Amino acid sequence: MDYVIIVAGGKGLRMGGEVPKQFLPIGGRPVLVRTMERFREALPEVRIILVLPKSQQEYWEELQQRCNIREGDYMLADGGETRFHSVLNGLRLIPDTAEGVVGVHDGVRPFVSTEVIRRCYETAREEKAVIPVTSVVETLRDISEGRNVFRDNYRVVQTPQVFNIQLLKQAYRQPYTEAFTDDASVVESYGRNIVMVEGNRENVKITTPFDLKIAEALLR
Repeated sequence: MDYVIIVAGGKGLRMGGEVPKQFLPIGGRPVLVRTMERFREALPEVRIILVLPKSQQEYWEELQQRCNIREGDYMLADGGETRFHSVLNGLRLIPDTAEGVVGVHDGVRPFVSTEVIRRCYETAREEKAVIPVTSVVETLRDISEGRNVFRDNYRVVQTPQVFNIQLLKQAYRQPYTEAFTDDASVVESYGRNIVMVEGNRENVKITTPFDLKIAEALLR
């Protein structure tokens, strides 16, 4: 059985409004709903675990009714103090004896392609730890060194980051540190190498009003 943990803990502060960014509509449908639908399209049998702060769960219940989402379509976990703790709460809903792979995806990335989702999951069955990346197209500057850097040495990391279930569960038994910026950093700290696969450039993370405009343009 395969799983995806969709983490949606944003408060919407950078959007400048009261509605959290994952609930904002694009093309008439909430960002988070579109993200869930993309995974269901790519992997019809995947078990979805949605991680939301307790303070947002009542609002989500109203949204899901409007969008005809049944409670049986997903499992709900409480958001934690950090992303690490949110993912850990999601992992706890997966049986300790489970086999297969699990992806972790940002709830505000509704434009990940179905091809990238399938590529990550298929590769993770063999390689155990996979992240989608894209090449860097802008010039980068290292402000600590006061110089530009060779961009071919860098990649932009996206989600879903997909892992063998048992590997990710073991890695998340480590004590939390601020160095854990994403799931790949947790797994690398556990001593496992990460395999990169090609992502898709449309897989933007919607965090600002400008990103929302990009999202609307992508839908059109």
